[in-house]
Amino acid sequence: MRKGFVLTAIAAIIVCTVLTVLLSKWWLIALGIVLFVTGMGIYDMVQKKHAIMRTYPVFGRMRFWMEALRPKLYQYFIESDIDGRPINRIDRSTIYQRAKQQLDTMPFGTQLNVYDEGYEWMSHSIAPKSFDKLDHDPRVLIGNKDCLQPYSASVLNVSAMSFGSLSGNAVEALNAGAKIGGFAHNTGEGGISPHHLKYGGDLIWQIGTGYFGCRDEEGNFSAEVFTKNATRPEVKMIELKLSQGAKPGHGGILPAKKNTPEIAAIRHVKPYTTVFSPPYHSAFNTPMELVHFIQELRSLSGGKPVGFKICIGRKSEFIGICKAMVELDIYPDFITVDGGEGGTGAAPQEFSNYVGTPLMDALAFVQNMLVGFNIRQHIKLIASGKILSGFHIIRAMALGADACNSARAMMMALGCIQALQCNTNKCPTGVATQNPSLVVGLVVEDKKQRVANYHEDTVNSFVELMGAAGLDNYKQITRSLIYRRVFMNESRTFEDIFPSLQPGCLINREIPEKYIQDIETASADKW
Repeated sequence: MRKGFVLTAIAAIIVCTVLTVLLSKWWLIALGIVLFVTGMGIYDMVQKKHAIMRTYPVFGRMRFWMEALRPKLYQYFIESDIDGRPINRIDRSTIYQRAKQQLDTMPFGTQLNVYDEGYEWMSHSIAPKSFDKLDHDPRVLIGNKDCLQPYSASVLNVSAMSFGSLSGNAVEALNAGAKIGGFAHNTGEGGISPHHLKYGGDLIWQIGTGYFGCRDEEGNFSAEVFTKNATRPEVKMIELKLSQGAKPGHGGILPAKKNTPEIAAIRHVKPYTTVFSPPYHSAFNTPMELVHFIQELRSLSGGKPVGFKICIGRKSEFIGICKAMVELDIYPDFITVDGGEGGTGAAPQEFSNYVGTPLMDALAFVQNMLVGFNIRQHIKLIASGKILSGFHIIRAMALGADACNSARAMMMALGCIQALQCNTNKCPTGVATQNPSLVVGLVVEDKKQRVANYHEDTVNSFVELMGAAGLDNYKQITRSLIYRRVFMNESRTFEDIFPSLQPGCLINREIPEKYIQDIETASADKW
């Protein structure tokens, strides 16, 4: 679009000049208009704050005219989320405002209907804690008895998004923002690229079923190749992806248009071919083998924290993993629970909409199983699935999370406008594309600060909310803190909706009725 604009502008200037000389001086008016529009377009192309204007000079300004007409017209055009389901307009606006460090207060009270079923709120204290006296950078130490290099993580980090799904500029801006803000950047299953390493931000290296970055020529796991990447100083943790919220049981997809020679070299695949990651792992076949594999990865990495990411499906399978951990006395350092509502890129509609347990149900279940088997103290829980605000962090922690990962909010901080072109290589903001003419719109030096701004303000919001509840530490957050309206005239706490279990009750055979069938069918020796 930039090249087309320049060529069109040059042609228009020449035509108007010739017509002025040959026909009439009245064509000077047209020439003046053309020069004015050309100057406007040149400014749009050289400015660094707005990717749409930078990529689509002059025409990109229409997007901001629409935005100025909010909430009616602009809301109508961009109400859908990336996977087709709505994000609350207030949360979306808050992300943009925090990233740009604009005023994020709102007039006239809540714009949500507090009497709608599903409305949630937290209880505050009449004796709140002063924000100035609270820790503004709460951290979580990840690493159990077998970990030699524990990692102090922020309560909010960048969730898994691969280079290939995202552009190189987007990856660099996320990593540079993580470096500024002191939080972690999950690589996604696409492997570690030079873009992940350029700014030296902390990395969580995700390993998927394709073993990109740690595979041999046949696509199987290679301990030798793994060790080379796992021992990099930038890699702070390793995450083994069992399944993801966007398409659990399906495997990853990299469209052929996005599979450039650079990406193909990093993943050790052929360029310009659609890359399908297998739906299952070949390095292990049972819960027992999974737990042994986690221990192997931890040893090969020099004792760094190793965990796994899972979208809960059959509950008996996760319970089988818990039984294997208890039997072997080997535990992952962390478990990332991905909700079925998660996902930021390409996924089949049915998988995205109808497969996988939603985050809150999954998180409560995983927390209960770890507590019930009396192994919670060995494992940190990370929540991933539409985490957008400080309240979302509070809510996730009420259900058991120690920290949260966010993908879509970080994309919005980069400038994503939810154009829903993630899977077409036509993302107009340069976030989710490999097209150089579109990627040029995303300026790393500008967007990295926006990512850091969003993280800082959201964590501060979380801390303020915690103080409003009269709490000093996130570990004091319980399920009784959060309320949900279940009927117009009835609300219940999360403790009522997701009852907690007593430590060790599943080992002592004090099993709640709703878990009996899953626990009896669960096995450590088979899925």
